[in-house]
Amino acid sequence: MNHSEIVSFIWSVADLIRDTFKRGKYQDVILPMTVLRRLDCVLAPTKPEVLRRFEELKGRPEAMAGQLRRASGFDFYNVSPYDFERLIADPPNLADNLRSYIARFSSNMREVLEAFRFGNTISMLDEGRLLYSVVQRFKDADLHPDRIDNPTMGTIFEELLRKFNEALNENPGEHFTPRDVVHLMVELMLAGDGDHIARTGAVHDIYDPCCGSGGMLMIAKEHIAIGRRENGQVIRPAISESAEIHLFGQETNPETWAVSKSDLYIKDPTGRDAKNIKLGSVLSRDYHRRKFDYLITNPPYGKRWTTDKREVKAEHARGSAGRFGPGLPRISDGQLLFLLHMLSRMREPDAGPGPGGSRVAIIMNGSPLFSGDAGSGESEIRRHVLENDLLEALIALPEQLFYNTGIATYVWLLTNRKSPERRGRVQLIDATSLWTQMKRSLGDKRREIPIEKADDILGILARFRDREARTVRADGEEEEVTVGRVLSTTRFGFRKVTIERPLRLNFQTSENRIGRLAEQTAFRRLSKRLRKASEKARRKGEETQESIQAMLAGMPDTLFKDRDEFLSALAASAKDADIKLRAPVRNAIVAALSERDETAEICRDRDGNPEPDPKLRDYERVPLPDREGPADESGVPASVRDFIDREVAPHRPDAWINLSKVDTKDGKVGIVGYEINFNRHFYRFRPPRPLEEIQQDIVEVESEIMEILRDVVGTAF
Repeated sequence: MNHSEIVSFIWSVADLIRDTFKRGKYQDVILPMTVLRRLDCVLAPTKPEVLRRFEELKGRPEAMAGQLRRASGFDFYNVSPYDFERLIADPPNLADNLRSYIARFSSNMREVLEAFRFGNTISMLDEGRLLYSVVQRFKDADLHPDRIDNPTMGTIFEELLRKFNEALNENPGEHFTPRDVVHLMVELMLAGDGDHIARTGAVHDIYDPCCGSGGMLMIAKEHIAIGRRENGQVIRPAISESAEIHLFGQETNPETWAVSKSDLYIKDPTGRDAKNIKLGSVLSRDYHRRKFDYLITNPPYGKRWTTDKREVKAEHARGSAGRFGPGLPRISDGQLLFLLHMLSRMREPDAGPGPGGSRVAIIMNGSPLFSGDAGSGESEIRRHVLENDLLEALIALPEQLFYNTGIATYVWLLTNRKSPERRGRVQLIDATSLWTQMKRSLGDKRREIPIEKADDILGILARFRDREARTVRADGEEEEVTVGRVLSTTRFGFRKVTIERPLRLNFQTSENRIGRLAEQTAFRRLSKRLRKASEKARRKGEETQESIQAMLAGMPDTLFKDRDEFLSALAASAKDADIKLRAPVRNAIVAALSERDETAEICRDRDGNPEPDPKLRDYERVPLPDREGPADESGVPASVRDFIDREVAPHRPDAWINLSKVDTKDGKVGIVGYEINFNRHFYRFRPPRPLEEIQQDIVEVESEIMEILRDVVGTAF
């Protein structure tokens, strides 16, 4: 059977348990039983020798573990006399025997199996009289490595996890990465490093902080030491068969962690890689406080980081001494936190033999490209990446690549050892047209990236040409589209400048405007704040309100276009009426009796400076220049002054720059922000259809409608 047939066979267990387990709980049975059956098959050839050595070493516990590992040929073993054949041979005691079988694995594998919390599931299966049928079904699945090699078994686990994820449908942000996407990400991450990897005696570390079932780590190692495989055949040779590759990972989900760890124990008889896979959230508890050569991951999209909030904020407060010093994204999406974490785990460029440094590949949705305004956590993280020249390339992938979402995704390729020609520049690759249609959809996955399309993407990356083009077919027509851009890092930056315009008001004591005074909070409080006071005090407040209204009604119905003149008239009237106007009440009167008027005089503060009108406040995004000129005495950069003089002043000569809005890092006026508007750099103008064609279409549609109506009501219509 191929892997799809095996997945279908294993999934058929759902037919046995559907009356006892809800659809979302199928994985509680199927996943641990699949792992157990795989372990049972793997250990079967050496099981007699392990049991023999176990009997010989019963009195020597200090030597037992090492000897039994050597006897099993792996870093784990099982000393139970049971296997799946013997388990089903004793149906009345199956539940107890199965628990005993699990308990007699070596401690490292028991730790893995305990993550499934399988004890309660065994009880439920036993109580529902399903345990024998389930174990019997799995006994019939031959998962021995001679039949199912390790890469195929990894694919089986991922297919099962995909099905479980579809059944749960609880968090669409947790997307299992299809193999074609993983292969592309690995090749992008390793691109150009062949000689470095193949150095004699080289040891390389690969790290995935959201490793899931371990697919990315295992495929990365295979690409280096075995080559790219497809359907069991090597279709691209290894980079270096002698390279020593160490894998490291962390996963927050216990079940997928257990799958990853058990699979690595089988793949690597030394158990070294499996021991490096840790359980827990990397945001709040990082178990690998070290640097790595290659880092790759697919973090959860749009997932809240509330549970890690306290630890993340504490580390952010440490600034550059922590992982999250550059900034914090909004609480609803933690993708950029994983990016920062990976950047903090890059080797220094001059560390160790070879070129040093690290390369990072991370796939995210579109939100990290542009969410957040200048000064926000997201913008500051992008600023950190671009101003430190860490982003080598950004690749837009086709939609409909993932199993349970059709969203657009982007591979960020980052490094701290750019080649000289790439320094200060970023390559954008539009690979949205480089896909083929799948023969059969898998959930939302309707497209894939075959090896020839992946090679095309890698070629675009290697050539590093601006405006590289391809001819693609869209809407039945062929057209030439740009697939590659090479841009300066400053092209993604801007300085957000606050533009103020003067406040201009007129004033009038008309009946309508006086009526608006009752809506002002300070005026209402003259009586309402006294509602707990005596009736006499409350009445006094109401009398004050009536006196003010009467005083205003007695003023001339003149339209004042100068605030100072109106305030003088107001003060004189209040004095004549023997009313003392406190500042809050006076401000309430000014607010009620005023209206904006472009022909009025500018309102000024005590120093004679124009007061800004909040409703006319605007913002300009001034592009960052490749080389910023000096700032003037007010702290305004030359590029900002030139932009305002050219784009704003001719249209709004009374506008001015708000000098109080200063960037916290460079101290200049205007807040620096960064965003990557990917589509803008690949925009293709499509001229509107000629009016004649549109009119002809309308005539044809009208004719069709008339024909339908004639069929309904008769030819007389």
